[in-house]
Amino acid sequence: MLSGANAVCHDILQRNNTSFAQGAGAVTQRPATPPYDPARAGNPMSATGSAYPNGNPAVGYNPPGVRNTDAVRPLRARGPVRHDYGGDSPAPGNLAFRWIHGSVVAARNRDPRIQVVQYNEDTFVLRQNVCVHWEAPFTYLLFGNAGALLIDTGATADAAHYPLRATVDAVIARWAGIRGRRRVPLTVVLTAPEDVAQHQGLGQFAGRPDTRIAPRPIAAMKAFHGLGASWPEGVGRIDLGDRVVRVIPTPGTHRDGVSFYDPYTRLLFTGDLLFPGRIAIANDRDYLASLERLARWRGEHPVKWVMGGHIDMQFLPGKAYPRFATYKPWERVLQMEPALVDEAIAGTREVMGKEMMLIRPDFHLLNRVSPDQRTDVWPAGVPNISPPRPF
Repeated sequence: MLSGANAVCHDILQRNNTSFAQGAGAVTQRPATPPYDPARAGNPMSATGSAYPNGNPAVGYNPPGVRNTDAVRPLRARGPVRHDYGGDSPAPGNLAFRWIHGSVVAARNRDPRIQVVQYNEDTFVLRQNVCVHWEAPFTYLLFGNAGALLIDTGATADAAHYPLRATVDAVIARWAGIRGRRRVPLTVVLTAPEDVAQHQGLGQFAGRPDTRIAPRPIAAMKAFHGLGASWPEGVGRIDLGDRVVRVIPTPGTHRDGVSFYDPYTRLLFTGDLLFPGRIAIANDRDYLASLERLARWRGEHPVKWVMGGHIDMQFLPGKAYPRFATYKPWERVLQMEPALVDEAIAGTREVMGKEMMLIRPDFHLLNRVSPDQRTDVWPAGVPNISPPRPF
């Protein structure tokens, strides 16, 4: 005889799984559940679930851009997955989050040395901890069918404080495992080899197998990108395997500046040429010419976002954090509207040939003045709101 909890469980099982015939006391099993029919259930997509758990790429009602993402890759690939980087719309991606913003006392900060954000399956955004270096530069890791590209290498050389190579290697290993690849060659490039806030981590990749590093000397850099005879009007290319990143000369803040355009995501990576921060112009004529070059490029190639190398601006229009700040809880977002290229052109024409600081809602232009320059001239039509403290 069963007692206690065992008796209760036995009774529940009997009620759920059997029914008693009237009169004879015989036990009859319930009929078996019929097999699932996706057509009768009104969900034909589920019929392909074993092959494409997020939807069959052959059907016509997937949203634009979904065909060139991993959302529709086979669940059980039989070999290395070859990605389709074509499409008539930008590959979907997401930057809807808050960046790690540091600490008032940098030595007490316990956040990761590098924040890694996956924009989409083949595009990663990495940011250096602001308490490791106050400029907190961004680096970008892009993947194609034949290799990976790392744009910029941060502001700290010491791998113990800024483990860029170890982080990149971990991301590549994970990506290679998902795609079924044993070998992923890496190319490392810089938006401005002269910029100390973007090239310090370069030495961490010295001697790394299967790695090409763009040289820092300007003549060698131009030759590396195939721009030796066409600088600054030519356009170079880096083929990652069906994902061809274009190299656009953009001197102005540095004489060796370049920007990178990715047609897959339609992101334009500009380093410190244009970013939400205090832009120090080194040569105003070159700077204006570079912005106009980007404007022409934008007219011929669709750009979703301009992605700079830093964030100095606050979420309040026209307000920027001071240099060397290690606590930035109210930052502006990283991505910039492509129309801000035109606004930067107008601002550059205003400061051309002058020792002047110009405040715009999304950036500051500093021409022939100290990076700590201040001004009492506030742009018309922009609300002058006091920032929250501590700022």
